[in-house]
Amino acid sequence: MAAMGDDSKPRVLILGGCGFIGRNLVDYLISNDLARAVRIVDKTPPQTAWLNTKHQEVFNNPRVEFRSANLINPASCENAFASDGDGDFDYVINCACETRPGQTDPVYREGIYKLTVNCALEAAKHNVKRFVEVSSGHMCSTDKSPHREDSKAEPWTYVAKYKHQAEEELPKIPGLRFTVLRPAIVYGIGDKHGLAPRLVIGAVYKHLGEMMKLLWTKDLKMNTVHVTDLCRAVWHVAMRDDTLSQVYNVVDEGDTTQGTISSLVSEIFNINHDYWGTAVSTVCKTDMSGVVEEVNDKHMGPWAEACRLSGVENTPLTPYIDQELLYNKHLCLDGGQLARTGFQLCVPRITKDKLREILEDYVVMNLFPRSLLM
Repeated sequence: MAAMGDDSKPRVLILGGCGFIGRNLVDYLISNDLARAVRIVDKTPPQTAWLNTKHQEVFNNPRVEFRSANLINPASCENAFASDGDGDFDYVINCACETRPGQTDPVYREGIYKLTVNCALEAAKHNVKRFVEVSSGHMCSTDKSPHREDSKAEPWTYVAKYKHQAEEELPKIPGLRFTVLRPAIVYGIGDKHGLAPRLVIGAVYKHLGEMMKLLWTKDLKMNTVHVTDLCRAVWHVAMRDDTLSQVYNVVDEGDTTQGTISSLVSEIFNINHDYWGTAVSTVCKTDMSGVVEEVNDKHMGPWAEACRLSGVENTPLTPYIDQELLYNKHLCLDGGQLARTGFQLCVPRITKDKLREILEDYVVMNLFPRSLLM
């Protein structure tokens, strides 16, 4: 059981707390002394979650408790919320989500929609002050104007599809006070699925000594937000004394594009890059699965070789990119609604230094070849 701190501070339950966003949120709450107790719930134990030294120390803080649970199972979900006599949790943050690429539709439905509804029902039963749902920003692919929260949703990834279905269920749950956050591509220390694959691909091309060529064009919108700002946004909306439930986009001010990211990756690894362009990429689209398989095959072998040469024996990092994230679909969000609540960004735009620190953290953990970052 987590040791109690200042009784005036809240107790916080973080679902999916061993994941990328969850671990950074635990770190944010503990490092800034914002909670008297934090319970982390996850089906993955901290010992196998690839935590860096700082996150290990945070997880070992006496105010932090870990509880194993499979939140798809209602009984397990009920156990995750059980108070053990210390009173109910004040705030529940749902960072739990099936994010592994290449799963089947039913796996995503269970691991996103069913999980979220289970947790929201339990939160309502415990009368929490606020349930914060970390959703997805992949809700619309037009680039004509940044997508607002009240614009028509046309989710285009499995995660966004089932996150949106879950969003639609939340207002139907009696007594649930909730806020939904829709982040852009989240990056930062611990990232494995956001921008990390593109960083690994850059490393592969450095290893190969070749130019990195990408589908579509540099203008493809790939808006971003640093994980620290997402954690700050979670706490910002949790603390708001709203009676109205709200949906907020969380995005930085950089209007990040594929060109922005590719230029930074090229700078980090001292490689050249180019684009196949719309015409060639559209031809590829007729056999997208074949093209994606060929691209991923081209990257996987050299990555394994680069790791072997640097003594990296086991790593969660991969250059593999799922097909749905390679379509000509824009991620372009309007963050004005959150800004109007007084929220201010700490990391207003993506930089080379912020990307390098992700890799440097992995180098220290011997999960990324040191030689490729020289």
